[in-house]
Amino acid sequence: MTVWGYARVSTKDQDLSIQIDELTKAGCQNIRSEKITGTSLDERQELKTLLEFMNTGDTLVITRFDRLARSLKDLLKITTQLKEMAVELKVLNQSFDITTNEGKLFMSMLGAFAEFETNIRRERQLEGVAKAKADGKYKGTKPRHDRDWILRLKDEGLSHSAIAKRVGCAPKTVQRAVNEKLSSGSQEGAGG
Repeated sequence: MTVWGYARVSTKDQDLSIQIDELTKAGCQNIRSEKITGTSLDERQELKTLLEFMNTGDTLVITRFDRLARSLKDLLKITTQLKEMAVELKVLNQSFDITTNEGKLFMSMLGAFAEFETNIRRERQLEGVAKAKADGKYKGTKPRHDRDWILRLKDEGLSHSAIAKRVGCAPKTVQRAVNEKLSSGSQEGAGG
């Protein structure tokens, strides 16, 4: 029976050390950590690894529920999966018993609040971007890859994956650059 720890922060510049220290002090033998948003389960490889390796009788320790999930749906999905695996969940900084009806209610409320907070933050961000655009102060993010270089390589006949590998970007970035060129070319042709 292993005591596993899971730590998560949302962005690359945030620090995991406080969570890892707390998990270590709580007796976690193995700690998995990642720097990725908690709003979706899709990209959370460390959590997926944990869920694959835990066995009946193991314990998963987290510091707070919002480290496990930022949506009520995901939180309930994970806790249900843990229950089906007979893995105990221990939350260090929010101590209540999630096996009781009151504990389940409180956990659901915390999950709902975490999701609400994420949605409010997203709305404020979109409002700020809209205002900055209206004021002419928002120019979007600066392209990380040289669009002209991508298009030159495409004109040389390289595949999207070969271009992506050479430029150091995702194939989607190559596709986007090609699509933008095609759409701007058709608009120029329609205007002339």
